[in-house]
Amino acid sequence: MVFAQLYAGYDVVRTDARFVGVNIVAPEDNVIAMRDYDQHMRMFQALSRQYPDVKLSLHAGELTPGLVPPEGLEHHIRSAVEVAGARRIGHGIDIAWEQDATGLLAEMAQKKVMVEINLTSNDVILNVKGKSHPFALYRRAGVPVALSTDDEGVSRGDLTQEYLRAVTTWPLSYQEMKDLSRNGLIYSFIPGDSLWAGGQRVQACQDMASKTCQDFVAKSEKARTQLELEQNFTRFEHAVVQNGFLNN
Repeated sequence: MVFAQLYAGYDVVRTDARFVGVNIVAPEDNVIAMRDYDQHMRMFQALSRQYPDVKLSLHAGELTPGLVPPEGLEHHIRSAVEVAGARRIGHGIDIAWEQDATGLLAEMAQKKVMVEINLTSNDVILNVKGKSHPFALYRRAGVPVALSTDDEGVSRGDLTQEYLRAVTTWPLSYQEMKDLSRNGLIYSFIPGDSLWAGGQRVQACQDMASKTCQDFVAKSEKARTQLELEQNFTRFEHAVVQNGFLNN
């Protein structure tokens, strides 16, 4: 039944442009989820080979010691990355308990596997918050991260709440906050080429007002969305700098 649902999901993404990727949702500590986790990852692996253009995001590591047996903390994130081939990881809370966590972090940084950080959800559901959250661990390892609400309807919050939690917990600069926001689009599944590459704007858009940049973004839905974000940053900064409120 699960394989049939996944197969249908992959085929929907392939045939209908309104869908951009595949994910599954369920409590990760559920008996069936724990029992069949490795089998589920192999299902994703098989389907990803058949549908190589379908993008995959997986919740993995939304677990803590005591919630599951110790062996249940050792490989979920690694399997999602190495077996299933996920390009984004949701939560990733138990990264420090993974086997060879240092090696896995380096692999995720090298492969640019982005981690969706859900600060409010992790506090409410797992009681993981403040300095005990692996947000800073991922950043030190060079793993790309972005802030997420998890589920606004459940958490009763929005991205503003997540950014407020982040900046009042860690010493994040304004530039670092902008980078978190940019990551949300760089590693999104919006089709088209990115405005950013290696932390810099692509060559065609060194001057975002140039004809070459206009031609570039005209061909890419992702780049158009990213350009809109940059324009919003510019308008915001011009407004607040006049009042002396903004620094780097």
